[in-house]
Formats: sequence, C-alpha cells, structure tokens
Amino acid sequence: MFEKSQTELRQDICEVGRRVWQKGFVAYNDGNLSVRLDGDRVLATPTGVSKGFLTPDMLVVVDLDGKQLEGHLKMSSEILMHLAMYRERCDIGAVVHAHPPYATGFAVYGEGFNRPTLPEFVVALGDVPLAPYGAPSTPQLGESVRPYVRDHDVFLLQNHGSLSLGKDIFQAYYRTETLELSAQITFIARLLGKENVISDEDLPHLRQMRDKLGFGYPRECLTFAPGSNQPAQRPAGSADGDLEALVQRVAERVVRELKQG
Repeated sequence: MFEKSQTELRQDICEVGRRVWQKGFVAYNDGNLSVRLDGDRVLATPTGVSKGFLTPDMLVVVDLDGKQLEGHLKMSSEILMHLAMYRERCDIGAVVHAHPPYATGFAVYGEGFNRPTLPEFVVALGDVPLAPYGAPSTPQLGESVRPYVRDHDVFLLQNHGSLSLGKDIFQAYYRTETLELSAQITFIARLLGKENVISDEDLPHLRQMRDKLGFGYPRECLTFAPGSNQPAQRPAGSADGDLEALVQRVAERVVRELKQG
C-alpha cells in the first residue's frame, strides 16, 4: 500500500481524476479521491476543483480527525466520509467517490446490487449495498455507510452516487468502472424485459474465485507504529489486531498533540 512516494501518489490521484472525468463519472467539481499516506494521514482532492484538471500541488493532506495539515487549497467537507472509511477498516488504502450515471440512477431509484447477473460482477464486487441517504458534507454521510463497510468494498449512496474502496487508488477506480458497467448492463437487460441471474449451483465457484483473488473476508489488516508509514500485517477483525490498532491511534494522537503543545 505504501511503496510509492507521496509525489507518485499525487500523480496517481491526478491520473484517476482525469479518468473519472473523461468517463463522465463526475462533472464540474463533483466527487472526491483520497489515498492513505500512513497510519494517520490522508492525501485528498480539495474542494471546488474539477477532477479532470487536477495538478499534484492542488492536493491536500489531512489527519484522520479531519484537520488539514498541508495544502494551499481548502479540503473538501466530504472528506469526512473518506475518513470514516479509513478509521473503520485499516486495510483500505484509497477511496473513490463519484456519480457514475447508471449506478447513480439505481441509487436514486433506491436499489442496490445483490442479484448475481454477471460473473465479473460477483467476483470483483460481491454485493453492493444501498446505504441510506446521508446529508452531504456532514458526518451523517459516513455513518450511513458504516454498517456495511466491514463486509463490502463498493456502495451505492442513496440519492447521491457511489463509493469504492481499494488497496490503492487504481483498484478503487477499477471497482467504480466495474460497478458502472454492471449497472448499464442491468439497465439494458431490464429494458429488454428479462434479467436472468446466475444459478445457486454456480455461485460457489465464483465465490471461490473471489477468495483466491484476495477479495473475500476477513482481510489482512494493517497497523502502524506512531509516526511510521511501515505497516505490520495482522488478520482483520481479530481482537488483538483491533486493540493494537486502537492503542496505536491513541498513541499517535497523543504524540501529535504534545508536539503541537
């Protein structure tokens, strides 16, 4: 997750920003992209800037409490949703929030994706839940996703858009692509009048493929020593891992506040 330099990660975010804009997944200054730098810092897109015209110097650095640490532009208020994801799951390395039209159409209609219609969809994404509506730019938006985040990587946000998580920014982006293509195909099938689903007998094979690719649960969880960007792996969801991660987050915060004081 942290093999790249911050310079490279800034370039990656700008590249993905251009892709989501060119694909029509965002318009104007819609959407937000972020990457975890280390245990307590996140690199993110600022407010009020088109994702198609980002430059590396525009990006901001914030901590997991939502305090802006670096950047001449202002952080987006919707970074709160990203930070909630990073706090909830320490294996997450990047978050992509966008408004892909077909997928967002289902979010506005009020339907998630839990019907196994495409093998690629089942393997790459699993189920995609619909998170209840949360007011933009408030903690409520992150809280609406929290009940689902332990067991899913992609979400529809009711009346809002999509949210994709990944080990890096490209995986999060590819999941957004897969979600949108699946939504398009589902829409076309319904227009044609019939939506076949994969039989129950064939699903175990697809789920095994998903596990072999490392997309299943539980995941390997990453924890950090205070001030370090070197992760140590521990099975996600284990009591020791959760406790150690909590202790380290508290230690990091204490060290930071002592330095500021």
